[in-house]
Amino acid sequence: MSKLKFLKVGDLAPIFLAKDQDGNTIDSTNFNGKKWVIYFYPKDQTPGCIAQACSIRDNYSFLLNEGISIIGVSADNQKSHLNFIEKQQIPFPLIADEDKKVIEAFGVWGEKKFMGKIYDGIHRTTFLINEEGIIVGIIDKPNTKAHAEEILELFKIN
Repeated sequence: MSKLKFLKVGDLAPIFLAKDQDGNTIDSTNFNGKKWVIYFYPKDQTPGCIAQACSIRDNYSFLLNEGISIIGVSADNQKSHLNFIEKQQIPFPLIADEDKKVIEAFGVWGEKKFMGKIYDGIHRTTFLINEEGIIVGIIDKPNTKAHAEEILELFKIN
């Protein structure tokens, strides 16, 4: 079983290159000088992940007005992400992290328990990153139905 690598507020966000749903490369250094959020979720088209993505979708204009860019990440493939984006009308990129390089860099892959079973998986976690690339907030148990509000509130505090 994998252990989580605990990033904390004040740490520099990991630097990465990864492909989104369209095969475009997302370079984390392109966010230098901007506020951004990277959120990790277990699986496309599952109830909690739909609620979380739709909370962000429904409040996307507010996030953009605050100058906040959003990226979602799961280990699903590009086709799964494309279907998820189309079905849920998601306006932000989703990284198809099949090799789990970004997931592991942020330390959100590890042991989980569900219905008495223990397995390795993605821990639903959100990182708020400031213009200098420093993690200014971590939401490790997001309220999937009010996630955008949590993001906005935490950025206002920081």
